[in-house]
Order: sequence, then structure tokens, then C-alpha cells
Amino acid sequence: MEIPYIVTPRKDTGLFNSKIAIWLFLASEVMLFGGFFSSYIFLRIYADYPWPERTLPVLPGLINTFVLIGSSITVVFAWSALKLREWRKFQLFMGITVACAGVFMVLKGIEYYTKFHHQAVRLSDYTVLEGHLGEYKDGPLKGQEENRIFFNADQVSVSTVRYHKPYLETIIEDAKVGGSKLLLTAPIELGTGNGKRTIAAGTELSMDLLKELRGLHRAARGNNSDIRTNALRAAWKVAKDAKPDAVSRDLAGEVRIDEAGLEGLLTEVSNVAFKVEPPMAFSFPSTLVKATADRLTLKDSTSMGGELQESPMMLHYVDAVDFRYLAMKASARGLDPMAAIEKSWILENSPEIRQAWEWHKGQIEKLDAHLLKKHGRHPKTNEPRRVATETERYRIGWHGFAARAEGVDMGDNSVDSREHFLGPNYKKRVNAFPEMELPREKVAFESKFMPKWNTYYAIYFTMTGLHGLHVIGGALVLGYYLFFGRKMYLTNPEWLANRVEVGGLFWHFVDLVWIFLFPILYLM
Repeated sequence: MEIPYIVTPRKDTGLFNSKIAIWLFLASEVMLFGGFFSSYIFLRIYADYPWPERTLPVLPGLINTFVLIGSSITVVFAWSALKLREWRKFQLFMGITVACAGVFMVLKGIEYYTKFHHQAVRLSDYTVLEGHLGEYKDGPLKGQEENRIFFNADQVSVSTVRYHKPYLETIIEDAKVGGSKLLLTAPIELGTGNGKRTIAAGTELSMDLLKELRGLHRAARGNNSDIRTNALRAAWKVAKDAKPDAVSRDLAGEVRIDEAGLEGLLTEVSNVAFKVEPPMAFSFPSTLVKATADRLTLKDSTSMGGELQESPMMLHYVDAVDFRYLAMKASARGLDPMAAIEKSWILENSPEIRQAWEWHKGQIEKLDAHLLKKHGRHPKTNEPRRVATETERYRIGWHGFAARAEGVDMGDNSVDSREHFLGPNYKKRVNAFPEMELPREKVAFESKFMPKWNTYYAIYFTMTGLHGLHVIGGALVLGYYLFFGRKMYLTNPEWLANRVEVGGLFWHFVDLVWIFLFPILYLM
């Protein structure tokens, strides 16, 4: 049986089946991306922190815009070639379309790569620093980023329920390398279905021991849950027999079970303590732990007791200093933002950044004078019509550091083609960017430029990632028609043309979404 209307259009709609389907699908896509764009607008309007502005490299985004527009044109040419029964031209134009999709994703991958390797730090006074972490040059941490927490531990507490195997394997291996042992602090007696299992004090921590403890804990919880459930059922029956006319909610306060009188309950051991002999220093990536002066806790609830050691974060290249958050917080408290910035920790402890800030203030004075000369003052208020924006006034970006090093005005420094895509060329600008050692107690929050850093990047990765998946999906479908459509072309060329037309409609939608994404994420 042949499916009707896969080539010829329906008489009632004038459309063939797949074209109706793609329009319905695109309607759902409009609602999806419409929701994203609407959410972005409201989140930006009501943001309680300075919203990032023009933080993405414009050139690759602009190139990708023209790449997608060009591919939308070539996909139409490919469809037209099929209609004219010109297979070679179809191959040419469809090949260009698929190649454009590849170029788009390569540029997007480069952009993501730079974000995943760019460090951001918010200090306790709300100053924000951006740059790149250094790497340890020697020792067991050679090649790793200089952003680790060092903790001298004498005790380790492990959750038998939540422990993460890689974390514990690393701790056990580090202790072995450091010549220390993790020994059970106190003996543990656990009931099992076959009697009791006693684990003696001084037993060394191992993954086999943790696996056994987890299994015994789960068995004990299951056993105890059954006993408590049966006891509650019996208690409810007694209460109901005593007051048959009462409703359940009135009896709830009277139903109690005495666990001391329950037989068969097994000991539940959810946390086990080990002592470190002799005490030794462990190190962890800062993103995995929370540390105080005497306690360190990993994400799986494994904790250590002891003493926090000096664990500074080393920024080998500080390529941006942002005082906007600090200025906003100062204004909210009724303070002068510039006075608050002058008292910031970073200006008091880094002569290089202090000098860059003084240079930056001179640049802003020049900018304000230029804007006043160009736009004049308002006739009623006598206030300047245009002044420097908060981003220009309170933020020194990498272009500013580069301009200062080159001895030119802000924005007049030379930028090579590589820097348009990957950011500052540190090898070329050896003396432009200062180094900074940040004491751990001054670091309030730190992250790469990823969704964790702020709402803007969470939205950026969500929207561009979803759009990228659409690009990949569309390219796969169009590539299928290019590489495997020859047989369909020879048997039913009109059917292939209809399929390419449907794929082209989806591709136009992908292009349209990017035309909205580019200005709101890259230019605003």
C-alpha cells in the first residue's frame, strides 16, 4: 500500500505530508526558543549583579552569522537544482551547506574551549578578577593548575552511604605515597543475618572494607525498616480496636512504637571515622571541597579534621579587573563607589593593578571629555548628555591592559587575528598582564567561564548548546541526502526534492535562531 501525499500535495491544504509535519514541528520550536529568549530578557532586566556585556568575541560570532546565512542560500540552490534535475549542482550546493555547518561548529568549539580554560574569581569584597591559572612546575602535582586546597589531616570521616569511589581511592593512594595509614578509630559491631560482624579498631581503610560496610548498612536499614513497619501496623491495629469510630488523623498522635522494645534491630553505621597516622598533608582541587580552618569536606560528605594550610590561588595572567559588582554593592549601602574601589583589597595589595587603575581613571577622564565635546550638555539640567558607561568606568579589560603596555589610549592597541578568536596572546604581550597570588580566605567564589559562574553563562551555554545540537542534527539529515540520496534521485527525484525542501525549512529556522542569538549574546 502506497502512502498518499508524499509527493503530490493534498487538495485541502496544498501541502504534502512532510511539509505539514515540519511546520508543526517548527511551531513547537518557536515556542521553545521563544521561552528561552523571554526568560533571558527578564533575567537580564532583574539581575541582582552586573550583567556581563560584550564578553564574547564578536568576530567568530559575526563569521558564523554569515556562514549560516550563506548556507541558507546554498540549501535553496540545492533544492532548485533537484527541481531542475541537475544532480551535480545539487551535490555542489549541498556540499557547501554541510561544510558551512562544519565551519560553524568548529568556531563554536574554539569559543567553548577558551571559556573552559578562562578563570574568574570573585573576592570577598566583590572585586572580580579574570585570567589564567598557573601550573605546578615540579613534584607530584606537576602540570596541574595552581588552585588546590592543602590540608594537614589527622582524622578522616567517611560516609558509608554516599562515598564516591574515586575520591576515596585518591585519599588511600596519597596516604600510601605519604607513608601514612588510615586506621579505624573505634571497633564496630554489626549485626547480620548470620550473627555479628566485628571490625576491630586499627583496621586499615580500604575500598573492600567500605564496600562491605555499605552492604551491611543497606542490609541493616532494610531489616530495621521491615521491623519498624510491622510494629507500626500492630500499633495502628491496637489504636483502631480501642477507638473503632475514630478517624485516622485523630489517632495519629496516639500511635507510637518503643524502638527499645523491638527485637531484631541491627546497628546502622552511616559514618566511619579513621585516624591518620602519622598526620599528613592532602591536596584537592578547590572545586571539590569546602574548607575551614580545622575542617575540610568533599562533595561526597567525606570530611577531614586537622589544619588548613596556605593554599593560595595563583593567577599567572590577570587580564581583567572588574569593580562593577563592588561599585553596585557600595551604592546600595549609600557609599561612594570610587572611594570603595580605592579601599579594595586588590588595589591595596597589588602595585601593578593599582598603577593600571590609575591609568584607567585617566583614560575615563579623556573619554568623558570626548563625549562632552561631541554631545554637549542637556540645556535644562546642564548635565552631560553622554558619559562613560559603568562597564567602561569600572572595568579594565584585557584590551586596556594591552593598551597601557603599548603606551596608547584605551582601544587603540593592535590586535592580531589570533586574539579575535582566543583572547589575549600572552606570549606576545609578555609584560602586559600582572601576576597575582590570592590568599584562599579572600576568594569568595571561583569558576571557569561556565554555567557555574553566573546566570549569563548558564543561559549562554544552554541556548548556544541547544542551537548547536540543531545545527548538527540538520547537517546530518542534509548530509544523508547528499551522500545517500542518489538512489532516491534515480527512482523518484521529486520525493527527494520534497525532502530537501523540508530539510531546508528546518535549516532556515536554525539560521533565524542564530540571528536572534548573535546580537543579544555577543553585541549587547
